Amino acid sequence: MTQHDDTIISFAPTTSSDLDELVGIRIAAMRESLERVGRFDPIRARERFQSGFSPEHTRYILSHAQRVGFVVVKQDENHLLLDHLYIHPDHQGQGIGSAVLTQLFCEADAVVLPMRVGALKQSEANHFYQRHGFMKIDEGEWDIYYERQAQ
Repeated sequence: MTQHDDTIISFAPTTSSDLDELVGIRIAAMRESLERVGRFDPIRARERFQSGFSPEHTRYILSHAQRVGFVVVKQDENHLLLDHLYIHPDHQGQGIGSAVLTQLFCEADAVVLPMRVGALKQSEANHFYQRHGFMKIDEGEWDIYYERQAQ
């Protein structure tokens, strides 16, 4: 459990049977950004998430014991990949995402690995990651890629 700006979060494991709930959170969280760039497609969003879904890397984000989002972190020999971080829109703007990053940074720093993340161009997530110390390292057709060095 971690506390940040009076926001207490914790994590809970997921299983393969949680796929539908996780996809629902992802679609709700990404809808506005994807609509802005003309790429909102719930079927494709489900297929993309399902193709890389690994319950062992996926954790629910809990706030006051309620599932409010999820995070996926995968470790490679050279870095941690923050593959997904979604907070349901009903719970955004409450410091939950910042509290999650605080905990993830502790985990990354403990193994002395940088953390990488990608964010859809024109998404508010870009400002969020930059505010939390991620530096742009690359850019693709649809995404901007960032890295935060271990402290």
